[in-house]
Amino acid sequence: MPSADHRHRVRHDFLDLPLDRLTDSALQRCRDFGAEHADVRIELVTEQALTLRDGVVEGSHDGRVLGLAVRVLIDGTWGFAATSRLSTDSAVRAAEQAVRVAQVSAPLATERVQLADEPVHADAFWVSAYEHDPSAVPLVDKVEMFAGWSAALLRAAPVRHVEVAYSHAIENKHYADLAGTTTTQQRVRLHPVVTVHGADEQRNVIDSMRTLAPPVARGWEYVSEPAAGGWDWASELAQLPELLATKLAAPSVQAGQYDLVVDPSNLWLTIHESVGHATELDRALGYEANYAGTSFATWDQLGSLQYGSAAMTVTGDRTIEHGLSTIGYDDEGVQAQTWDLVRDGVFVGYQTDRSMAAKQGLGRSTGCAFADSPGHIPIQRMANVSLQPAEDGPDTDELLDGVDDGIYVLGDRSWSIDMQRFNFQFTGQRFYRIRNGRLDGQLRDAAYQATTTDFWRSLEAVGGPQTWVLGGAFNCGKAQPGQVAPVSHGCPSALFRSVSILNTRTEGGR
Repeated sequence: MPSADHRHRVRHDFLDLPLDRLTDSALQRCRDFGAEHADVRIELVTEQALTLRDGVVEGSHDGRVLGLAVRVLIDGTWGFAATSRLSTDSAVRAAEQAVRVAQVSAPLATERVQLADEPVHADAFWVSAYEHDPSAVPLVDKVEMFAGWSAALLRAAPVRHVEVAYSHAIENKHYADLAGTTTTQQRVRLHPVVTVHGADEQRNVIDSMRTLAPPVARGWEYVSEPAAGGWDWASELAQLPELLATKLAAPSVQAGQYDLVVDPSNLWLTIHESVGHATELDRALGYEANYAGTSFATWDQLGSLQYGSAAMTVTGDRTIEHGLSTIGYDDEGVQAQTWDLVRDGVFVGYQTDRSMAAKQGLGRSTGCAFADSPGHIPIQRMANVSLQPAEDGPDTDELLDGVDDGIYVLGDRSWSIDMQRFNFQFTGQRFYRIRNGRLDGQLRDAAYQATTTDFWRSLEAVGGPQTWVLGGAFNCGKAQPGQVAPVSHGCPSALFRSVSILNTRTEGGR
């Protein structure tokens, strides 16, 4: 059980549950049937979502999911069952149902599952790094703050409408398996987003501008205390009206080849789509082909594919502070770790769970099993996949200095990528023309297009640690039935040479 110095940070309604009694009852029943492996998860997930338009609440939602899940391996075949009833009788029945699923499925299975070895982690406890529980802040206080933001923005030209979207989640898990691993964990994450909308009627232009603040595994201090690690909301909100006005008046980009400096607020999404998903081993082996797709980074290319330039080193990481995919232990009892996916431009690693690691003879799992609720079986999910900065590397201005004719992009917007994560197109919140190393006004209607390997091989330089920012998303989708997972991607500013820039207005036929 948790040590006294952490107990006050964890939801008491979760710790007060008979966690050990429930898991012991289910595991003993799996043991009775001779299971090769069995694990039990008890989860409590609480969420809040709030939206305002022009300072008026459009909707609010508070959700709570509590349940117990049993996963069992018999004769190399998975069985799974879950229940929302937390009693020893219900835990035993769930175990019996999971066993029966495995028994019925075994004659139909085309392959036998094996699991990579993992040391036993007994009575392990982990809590993500945060200061103030966002669920303890009254909803009326959140509404008052966001309405105040909205009112101030609406007083500034050319803002016509303001949207605020806020969400947070608190995730508690207790895990136990037949090997003797038991873990108790709590994760906290939140994300406020502010978008302003405006129009230039003379030019018949309508557009928007959104904050760049990323979602994070922090508490309410991210919103309320910039001096304590929070975001500088006052500064960013004050800039939005002028940024929007400049964007509305900006000329449309001329399509062509440009050098591209990409800010971390945009590059994180390109990493997610072109590296994060492409290096998931289950995708590369075809296990997600029916829904999420496959990968161009196939098994036969591991250790030889020139993924990018020598400036490109990308890690998988489940340990970094405030990462959305950061955990102490995954949903198979594997301790969090960090490893290389691309090293000096060469493809050297995959993200794995225990079954994928064993299948390909990779040794220990990289700890990427995750289920988004007690009603879902754990599947292989993405770690915090991050591009590493250059030690003593340049700042963003120094990267811009090296560009005579180019474009600087900040913030994510729309994107498109094929099912093998190879051909892609990304837009942004704002694009600036670079002339002789200096920014020369905003551009509209821009998107950059490439193949994954062409793009990353055109990477000439990455910024230093001072430019590195952790971006991410709450809603990475995968699997059938569908699951969503939070994940972060850190990166520095980066310089790419001779990238194809499209004009989305002319390409779209408007």
